[in-house]
Amino acid sequence: MTEQIIILDFGSQYTQLIARRVRELNVYCEIHPFYDAPELTPDVKGVILSGSPCSVRDEDSPKIDLTKYRGKVPLLGVCYGAQYLAQNNGGEVLPSEIREYGRAKLTSFDQDNDLLKNLTKGSQVWMSHGDTIKTLPEGFKIIASTPSVEVAAFELENEPTFGIQFHPEVTHTLEGKQLLENFLVKICGCAQDWTSEIFADITIAELKEQLGDDKVVLGLSGGVDSSVAAMLIHHAIGKNLYCIFVDNGLLRKNEFEEVLESYKHMGLNVKGVDAKDQFYKALAGISDPEGKRKAIGRTFIEVFDQEAKAIKDVKWLAQGTIYPDIIESVSVKGPSATIKSHHNVGGLPEKMNLKVVEPLKTLFKDGVRSVGRALEIDHKILGRHPFPGPGLAIRILGDVTPEKVHIIQEVDSIFIGMMKERGLYDQVWQAGSILLPIQSVGVMGDERTYERVVALRAVASVDGMTADWVHLPYEFLSDVSNEIINKVKGVNRVVYDISSKPPATIEWE
Repeated sequence: MTEQIIILDFGSQYTQLIARRVRELNVYCEIHPFYDAPELTPDVKGVILSGSPCSVRDEDSPKIDLTKYRGKVPLLGVCYGAQYLAQNNGGEVLPSEIREYGRAKLTSFDQDNDLLKNLTKGSQVWMSHGDTIKTLPEGFKIIASTPSVEVAAFELENEPTFGIQFHPEVTHTLEGKQLLENFLVKICGCAQDWTSEIFADITIAELKEQLGDDKVVLGLSGGVDSSVAAMLIHHAIGKNLYCIFVDNGLLRKNEFEEVLESYKHMGLNVKGVDAKDQFYKALAGISDPEGKRKAIGRTFIEVFDQEAKAIKDVKWLAQGTIYPDIIESVSVKGPSATIKSHHNVGGLPEKMNLKVVEPLKTLFKDGVRSVGRALEIDHKILGRHPFPGPGLAIRILGDVTPEKVHIIQEVDSIFIGMMKERGLYDQVWQAGSILLPIQSVGVMGDERTYERVVALRAVASVDGMTADWVHLPYEFLSDVSNEIINKVKGVNRVVYDISSKPPATIEWE
C-alpha cells in the first residue's frame, strides 16, 4: 500500500494548499472532513490538522476526538489545529489583542528540534488568526516565538505531536516547504516515493484488474483531464476504450479537426461527432447563463447516449473527475449545493446503466499534467489553458447564434494565436474572448460604424479558485486590438478586462 498522510479539514481556505505542498514533496495525502476522520491503518504515516475560519472558543466550533491518532502517529496542528490541541488538553486560548494577520519573523526557535531543522533565524512566516495561545497545557513546550506571538510553535514532550500558529503551506512563509519536509521525512519517516511515474504504473495495473475485458466509453473534450484519463485507460485496455469527441459548435476555431488529429497520433480509438446543428437548435433564444448550461448538458447527453449505444456491450463510463471535485462534494460545511463537474457527464451513468471509472479522482490539476508528462502526452494538449465545459456559449453574453459563434471564434483565434507567437501563452493560466451584448459607434475610413464590442481576458492562477488579471504588454494589446478590428467583420471596439477573482469570476457567465 502507498504510504500516506491524512489531512483533517476544519474548513480552512488553505486546506487544499496543504495537500498540494505535501504532494509536491512526493508524499501521497488525502483530505477528510474532521467529522469523518478515517481509522488508523498501517499505511498512515502522520496526520495534519488544518486551520479554520472558526474560533476554538466558540461553542459550535469543529471538534474531534484525536485519541485514535495521538501517540500512535505524528500529529501536526496548523493554526486552528494548534489552538485546538492546546485548548483541548487544558491550555488557554484567548482573543488576540491585535488580530495577527500577515508576515512575522521567527526571532527565536529550537534549532535542534526536528520540526525546525535547517530553518534560519528571522525566517518569515505568515500568520492568520484572531486568537492566541496564552498558556500551554502541562507537558507542552514552546519551540518557536515571534516578537508578538510567544507560542508560535510547540511540541508535546515524549509524544510526536506539534502545533504551529502560522501557515507553512503559503508562499509567504518562506521556509514553509522545509518545515513540512521536516515533518514528513524526519518525523513521519515518509520515503518520498510517490511520483507521477509510480502513480501511472499503479493506476494502469489497477485499471487492468478492474476493467478486465470490459468495454469502456469516454467523452473527450480535448482538455487535459479527459486526455490523461483516456491515455491511462488506453494503456490498460487498448482497443476496448471507445472515445467520443462531440463538436457542439461552441469550440474554438478549427479545434474539432485539430484535436481529432492530435488524438490520432496518440493511438486512441476516437470517433468525432458533428452535432453543431443540434446544439444551436437547443440554444435558440436562450440568454440566461444557467439556461444555456442546462440546454448544452441535456443535448450532450442525448448525443453521447445515441453514439454510445452504437457500441455493443459497453459496461463502463470513464470520466476525468479530479480531486477538487471530490473534496468539494464533502466539504466541512456539508455537501456543496452545486458540485463542480467540468468533465463529468451528469445523468449518463444512470441513464445508460453504466458503472463509472475515474482514474484521476485523487489528483489535483498540476498532478494530472505531471502524469500526462510521464505518459509522454504532447505539450500542446497538456499545456492547454482550461476551457469552460459550455464552451463559447458562456463567452457570448445573451443568446447564441452561429453568426455570433463565428465572430468570437475569429477574435479568439487572433488573441490566442498572437499570445503564442509572442511567447505569452505559457505565462497565462487562462485566456479568452467575450462577445458583449452591446454595440458601439466607431469610425472606419470615412464611414461611421455601429458594431460589436469584444472583451479580452487573461488571468494568472494556480487552480482557478483565485486569479489575478495578467499585465499583458501595452504594445501587444495594441497590436491585438488592431488585428481584431481590421480582420473581424462586425467588431469595431476591443476592451481588456482588468478584474481579479475575487470579486469577479474568471468567466463572465
